Amino acid sequence: MTCNPAAPLQPGEIRVAQALVFVAPALWSVNYLVARRAPGVIAPHALALFRWCVAALLLAAFCHREIAARRSVIVTEWKHLLVLGALGMWVCGAFVYIGGRSTSAINIGLLYAAAPVLIVLASTLILRERAGVLQLAGVGLGVAGVLHVLLRGEWWQLLQLHINPGDAWVAVAVLCWAAYSVLLRAWPSAFGPLARLTLIACAGSVVLIPVSIAEALFWLPSELSWKSLGLVLAAALLPGAGAYAAHSTMQRALGAARVSVALYLGPLYTAAIAWAVLGERIEVFHGVGALLILPGIWLSTRR
Repeated sequence: MTCNPAAPLQPGEIRVAQALVFVAPALWSVNYLVARRAPGVIAPHALALFRWCVAALLLAAFCHREIAARRSVIVTEWKHLLVLGALGMWVCGAFVYIGGRSTSAINIGLLYAAAPVLIVLASTLILRERAGVLQLAGVGLGVAGVLHVLLRGEWWQLLQLHINPGDAWVAVAVLCWAAYSVLLRAWPSAFGPLARLTLIACAGSVVLIPVSIAEALFWLPSELSWKSLGLVLAAALLPGAGAYAAHSTMQRALGAARVSVALYLGPLYTAAIAWAVLGERIEVFHGVGALLILPGIWLSTRR
């Protein structure tokens, strides 16, 4: 599976990317379940490391020929790969798991709701991507929908938010996700989206190895068990290889700013998964949030 990143986009590619906007957040939402199950089972950095090692092996099965054919290019792109791996696989992986140990879901959601706004601003200023009135209106609707879901329709809760160390960890992850999204678009690559993601996952694993060893020695050792293995596989297959591959494909076709609004669907999918897996109730405010988020995504992803 290869692609020429410089080739002109076909209408079918754009339609696939627009469809993935609604699929990728469902894959990412699995990470919320993994994060809830991980404490006491596997340490944050260990989970991130094994997640991306498994994801890299899975992705390589589909693109190893392209990587082998263009292996000489790795020498020219290794710095970019290392930076993207540190941002996307280390910080956006382990830091969220660490932050989730001491902050509330509502705070995490509010912080992540800021990511699309940061990406739109950075894409406009750095990448010179055009953000028209309709796209900005879509971003605004998406933010309003996410806040409505996260606040359970009770907007006065914004006055009662408290900052704790977990919020700081998640805030760093949000900033790094915005940087990852923009740099993925700003730095051209000779590799197709899947091969490039495989190399970024390998680079991220290299970054994670020393910090995972330090974590095991001085903070939280992990035990090998069937439960920890299940968490690693779930994180590697769905919010790992699946979601990031979809994200890379969407980035190429739609741009960083438009793709960022996919994050707005996260709270809705998370509510659905929590209802199906954990037996949590779906409330009226979820429906109101959906009525704001879905039009926002449609407006933001229009070309």
